[in-house]
Amino acid sequence: MATFFGEVLSVYSRAVEEEEDEDLEENEEDEQIRRELEEKREVHLHWSPEVSESLKSGNKLQCTDFILAVGHNAARFLSVYVLTSANWDAVGHASVWNERSRAVSGQTSEESACVFYRQKDNPSVLICQVTCYIAEDQLFQWTERVFDCLQFRELNVTVLSDSSVAEYKTADYLCCSSAPFLRSLHTGAFSGQPVCQSLEQPNIVTGLPAAVLNHCEVHRIATVVYQCYSDVTGPDSVTMETYKPALTKLGKSIQLDPSPSTDVLRKFVRTNVQSNLYI
Repeated sequence: MATFFGEVLSVYSRAVEEEEDEDLEENEEDEQIRRELEEKREVHLHWSPEVSESLKSGNKLQCTDFILAVGHNAARFLSVYVLTSANWDAVGHASVWNERSRAVSGQTSEESACVFYRQKDNPSVLICQVTCYIAEDQLFQWTERVFDCLQFRELNVTVLSDSSVAEYKTADYLCCSSAPFLRSLHTGAFSGQPVCQSLEQPNIVTGLPAAVLNHCEVHRIATVVYQCYSDVTGPDSVTMETYKPALTKLGKSIQLDPSPSTDVLRKFVRTNVQSNLYI
C-alpha cells in the first residue's frame, strides 16, 4: 500500500495471519497423527518371563539353530511334522500392526500369527512361525529386534518360505505336475550343501525372507532360504511335504514326525484345495 506522497506502508492482514495459524495447526495435527501411526506400527516382542528375565540381565538367547517359517504352508508344515510333539514350549510372540491386521476372536491376530517356540531338551533350537503380513517399513524392525535377542556365535538360520508358482520366472515350459518344488539361496557364511538347486535369475526372494537373508549376510551368519513354489492357494499336505528335506538336513536338532496322524492333518490342512496355476 502506498500513500499520496509515495510512502510505502506495511499492511496488516488478519486474514493472512489466520490462514497461517490454521496451516500451523494442521501441520501439528498431521505430525501428531504421523507419530501416533509410527508408534502403532512398531514391532514389539513379547517373551515369556524366563526369557525376558534373561534378556534383561544382558544374556542373549543361546541359539545354534533358528528355523523361521514364513507363510501358511511353511508354518503348518512345522505344526504338523515338528511341533505336534510335547517337546516344545511357546516362549514368545511378536505383535505387528499394519493395514492388513485383522482381529480374531479371543486373541489378537499378532499373538497367533508370529509365535516363537523353544525345544525343551535342547533350548538352543528356536522355531518361529510367521503367518501375518509384515509391511515393508516393518521388515527391518522385525529382523533387527529378533536377531538382537540371539547369540550370533555358531548360529545357523534356516528359512522356509511360501511362494506362488505364478511368480516363478523361467524360459522353459512349466507344467502343473512340476509344482510344488524348492529353490534355495544362502549367505556367504553358509558352508553346507543345500538340499535343492539354487534360485535361478531373474527370480528373487522378497519380504521377510529377503530381510533376514540380507541381515545375516551383513553379520556373516550362516543362513539358507528354501522357497517353495506351489500351484495351490492355502495349506495343503503335498506342499507341506516339499519342505521335509530342508529340515531332515538338520539331523538331530529337529526330529520330524514321519507319519502324522489323520487328526493332526485334518486340523491344519484344508480339504478343499484349489489350484491357482492357469495354462
